[in-house]
Amino acid sequence: MENITFIVILIFISILLFFAGLYFHFQYRQNRKDLVKRIDDFAEIATLEKEKEDSSWIRKNVLPFFEKVGAWFSASRKEEDQSRLRLLFVRAGYRKGSAPIFFGIKIFLALAFVILAVGLKFFIFITITPLNFTILGVALAVVGFYLPNLYLLIKTLDRKERIQKGLPDALDLMVVCVEAGSGLDSAITRVSDEIRLDNKVLSDEFKQINLELRAGKSRKDALTNFALRANLDDVNNLVSLLIQTDRFGTSIAQALRVHADFMRVKRFQKAEEIAAKMPLKMLFPLVLFIFPFFLLIAAGPAVIGVYRAFTAQ
Repeated sequence: MENITFIVILIFISILLFFAGLYFHFQYRQNRKDLVKRIDDFAEIATLEKEKEDSSWIRKNVLPFFEKVGAWFSASRKEEDQSRLRLLFVRAGYRKGSAPIFFGIKIFLALAFVILAVGLKFFIFITITPLNFTILGVALAVVGFYLPNLYLLIKTLDRKERIQKGLPDALDLMVVCVEAGSGLDSAITRVSDEIRLDNKVLSDEFKQINLELRAGKSRKDALTNFALRANLDDVNNLVSLLIQTDRFGTSIAQALRVHADFMRVKRFQKAEEIAAKMPLKMLFPLVLFIFPFFLLIAAGPAVIGVYRAFTAQ
């Protein structure tokens, strides 16, 4: 009887300790999450301040050097070429980009790649012929000269993808704001504030529209500039819709709702298209990487057994 009582007490203490351990464990995890969140917040603030300091240092010391280097090269360019280049900067997200700095970076990279070719000549390709060395140097100089163009193209494509991805949700929010009684300008401002955490690129574009409207530009010009910066068919259609609605005095809420429904259906169809392409895209990795190993594991023992049977004879 005493043994049974002792066992029951031990079981009770074990269960109590188990639940106490669970409680302290989850409490420790919660405290750790709170501490990590606070550290991340402080780290984010410190990172932003450091980036601000670094960007100010770069702006004061490095960018003037590139601007001086590229000034003579960009001076011979026509005004149309410089305007086109500024438009490329804006589409890539650099609103304060200048042609001299861009060409200075291109010249610097071209010279750096030529120096790299000389280093390869003396340390790696020691027996290279002069003709091949000249071809290598020219090829590397061309690569270095056009690397900034490739970087701008990648940034532009990434920015366009972000705008394309966030536009349907932004239209839905705009429909809600307009149907709640807000004007189009205030709806654009509210949407830019609401989607900033989810899509900073589109939020900045809407904020730019609001700033241009406050500066005195007409709504047509501000929306046209937005379409010019985005360079997307969906944005062009939206801008045309808003301009025509404003010109003819029709209901903005109804037009936005119809266009938002169209954008939502289009995004759903695009998702279905991507899902339909997945089996074909997965075929090549399956055939090249998974199926050979599966065949080796499945048929390997049988092949080894047959080989041993024939060699034993």
